[in-house]
Amino acid sequence: MFEQFLGTNAFVFRPEVLPILGVLILLEAILSADNAIALAAIVRSLPDPKQEEWALRYGLIGAFVLRVVLIFTATWVIKYWQFELAGAVYLIWLSGKFFLEKSQAGHDAKNPVRMATKLWQVVALVSLTDLAFSLDSVTAAVAVAQETWLVLIGGVVGIITLRFLAGLFIKWLEEFTYLESAGYLIVLLVGLRLFIKVFSDSLVPPEWLMLTCIGLVFLWGFSKREPVDELEAIADTSK
Repeated sequence: MFEQFLGTNAFVFRPEVLPILGVLILLEAILSADNAIALAAIVRSLPDPKQEEWALRYGLIGAFVLRVVLIFTATWVIKYWQFELAGAVYLIWLSGKFFLEKSQAGHDAKNPVRMATKLWQVVALVSLTDLAFSLDSVTAAVAVAQETWLVLIGGVVGIITLRFLAGLFIKWLEEFTYLESAGYLIVLLVGLRLFIKVFSDSLVPPEWLMLTCIGLVFLWGFSKREPVDELEAIADTSK
């Protein structure tokens, strides 16, 4: 029954699928960077480093479950533009909330914006943000791969990559002044692209332009490092 749900050739391995599998894994690894910085910024909302670790762990478990559901329902989801609209509105709201609170309170690297203060809220934000980021890539991967098990492997690799990258970004967020803002700016870019796609595919910026913009935002995010004495002060207060 499960095999019928996945397709009659779901578990049939053929040598010709290896290049497709390699491409999916490579794309997941590359495209996880923008997602990872967004998740790291959300997790950083919690004041306790131990809570950050728990939030990232359980948030990614929830993200994996939602990704699997999305993969199995991708051919159905792409028929309804409302899903992409919901994802776009969520990402735009998330980034808008950050920049609004940042401008009102004058937050900086030493005093990050608290997007959520409770562990379960952060876990939910991590899971939903990954789902919104995955809407476009997963549906495209299903169309390219044609076989669900290939996309599942790519999704697993993506979650594993997210785990390690997000952990690194959590540390870097304390070191680089603009990195948190860069993360939410990337969230805004992804949300706007998804929003435009809802209304017209022809108006969607090409992939190379999107990746170039994200790359430039990353460069800006890493352009200024916090002074060593301030980093030591932050480390002392977190103990």
